[in-house]
Amino acid sequence: MAALWPLPLLLSQRLWACLALTLPEEPHDGPPSAGFDAGHVGPSVDLPGALRVFSLDYHHVQAPFEIVLWIMLASLAKLGFHWSGRVPAVVPESCVLIMVGLLVGGVIYGVRHSAPPTLSADAFFLFLLPPIVLDAGYFLPGRLFFENLGTILWYAVLGTLWNVLGIGLSLYGVCLLVPDTLGDISLLHCLLFGSLIAAVDPVAVLSVFQEMQVNEQLHILVFGESLLNDAVTVVLYKLFESFLRLPSVTGLDVLVGGFRLIVVGLGGFFVGLFFGLVAALTSRFTSRAQVIAPLFVFLYSYLSYLTSEMLHFSGIMAIVTCAVTMKQYVEANVSERSNTNIQYFLKMWSSVSETLIFVFLGVSAIQDIHMWSWPFVCSTLLLCLVWRATGVLLLTAVVNKLRRNAVTFRDQFIIAYGGLRGAICFSLVFLIDDFPKKRLFITTTIVVILFTVFVQGMTIKPLVELLDVKRKKRALPTVSEEIHSRLLDHLLSGIEDVVGYWGQHYWKDWFEQFNKRYLRRFLIGEHHQARSSILRVYQELERREQQGGEEAPPPVDPRPGGRPLLPEEMDSIRRILSRNLQNFNKKQTPAYSRHTLHQDVSAKTALHRHQSLPERHTCNRSTLCKQREQGEFSKSYRGRARLSRSHTVCSASPRRSDPPDSVDPAALTPTQPSDPEPAAEEQQSPLHRAPVERATKKQLSFVLERETRQ
Repeated sequence: MAALWPLPLLLSQRLWACLALTLPEEPHDGPPSAGFDAGHVGPSVDLPGALRVFSLDYHHVQAPFEIVLWIMLASLAKLGFHWSGRVPAVVPESCVLIMVGLLVGGVIYGVRHSAPPTLSADAFFLFLLPPIVLDAGYFLPGRLFFENLGTILWYAVLGTLWNVLGIGLSLYGVCLLVPDTLGDISLLHCLLFGSLIAAVDPVAVLSVFQEMQVNEQLHILVFGESLLNDAVTVVLYKLFESFLRLPSVTGLDVLVGGFRLIVVGLGGFFVGLFFGLVAALTSRFTSRAQVIAPLFVFLYSYLSYLTSEMLHFSGIMAIVTCAVTMKQYVEANVSERSNTNIQYFLKMWSSVSETLIFVFLGVSAIQDIHMWSWPFVCSTLLLCLVWRATGVLLLTAVVNKLRRNAVTFRDQFIIAYGGLRGAICFSLVFLIDDFPKKRLFITTTIVVILFTVFVQGMTIKPLVELLDVKRKKRALPTVSEEIHSRLLDHLLSGIEDVVGYWGQHYWKDWFEQFNKRYLRRFLIGEHHQARSSILRVYQELERREQQGGEEAPPPVDPRPGGRPLLPEEMDSIRRILSRNLQNFNKKQTPAYSRHTLHQDVSAKTALHRHQSLPERHTCNRSTLCKQREQGEFSKSYRGRARLSRSHTVCSASPRRSDPPDSVDPAALTPTQPSDPEPAAEEQQSPLHRAPVERATKKQLSFVLERETRQ
């Protein structure tokens, strides 16, 4: 031990020697500095391997450092917006973020005297857009979406074609009217610009409509249309872009372009379906490694998007399909904690991407490349409003004839007025090949985005309140509502099957049976399969309550003075409820439907299942009468027990009751009057008395509540 004591002293001396060093100066070609001997072995600034205490290398971390700073700036702006008092009630969040971007872009332009950095199209489509679309697809209300799928596709496909062709042809007419400044814009350029300016941005729509809390049908129509509208507009944009690169466009090229539109959409759908099923199958085997279970949700979704983009399919369609496909199977396979992690990470990721998009929209508006033309800019603003409004009115007039719940005029106005433009059209306009009027297209796109986000986004909430549009019901559905909803679904599917009509309830019931027989057995582990349908409803409602706990109103405790339940007690209650529900489901007579008919059910059992109410009461009456005759129940016990009144009716004959001498006197109350027509009944002939005796007798009896339970 004595030999080790100089070691701390040597280490301390070496540390002080290192701290005594200063930052090296720039190397120079002159002689060595004075004060340093040639034989001195100490550190020198001229030596390339000199030890440094402090150094700065910004270029090494420039890219990630600036990315983190932008994310921090956007997050702080969003945090300040929500703490700004009454501002969120007047101004949408997207408007505030764009104003922050405009301010930052103006500061950068004033300091550097050059244009600030812009958001590239590759960064937007490959990194910022997928999280937003994934979040929207994963939390998409499946029931509402598929019930309104026909209307959504009607708006997204035909409505987009209507807007693109209408805006493009109208702008070409404006260019022909002003040949001096707009004469060099061709028809294909106008159609290309119409395809990108008709893209309704789901980011802007979500940021505005989530704050208004409109009804579920209106929200799913607007959001679903904006989500699928992007897929159609991107495909049309690429189609017109390929037409521009051709020397001449023939009729065959237009026909091939139409087939390409269908192939791109269906290709994205099948790619997303494949990766969604693979993700669900992979999550089945994550029970021993729950930590990495949420990772597969993000990896397979992003992989479906990249694969579709690689194959020139619709990446938006692929990632939405993947998210919708894998959701129910992933939630059944992974634990509750993993589900919570998935939800929070998706929300956080999409929120950061959305914030960055709006901030960069404001920053990118400060540019030196603007070109202004009053006829073109004003015509574009007017045509976007007119063609969207006319398209919504005409398409809704047709689709309302096929819908049970018609889209009201107020909802049509909100759908037409809610066509907000955003980052998708802004990113697409920068991808246009250089031509003389590209700067005019960029300026017009920025003006349309700012007008729709600021003017329409800020006035749509007062219009919703002024028109008294139906709002969203904040309360979560109860178990009773879910059970009655399923009952109506089965009833309507049965009616459609009886009349031979293949409606949405028929196909929904067919898919439920196919999912139950094949997909759930293959994609969900056996230990995660719930045996009782009531138990599955209970688990789903419990999961919804955990997800929407922050938005739902706090539950009211009916016991004002009671203590709150402990977590152990809550777990015990859940286990007891689950076990009792399963036992209750097992004890019931096997239910059947048109898909699963039990062949071993006898006629007697079937009659017993459909036994009428009078027959059941008749059986109970005869049993109780036998018990009274045997003297099982004492008079004193009947006096102490509570009484309940039950009416027993005759089910065999509609005739009058028997004479009072055939009625048990003990079954009547003391105040019950006797039959006032005994003589008339005794004077009847034997032919009339025989069927009356064979019939079940009508009487009013008092039975013990405790006895009937035994």
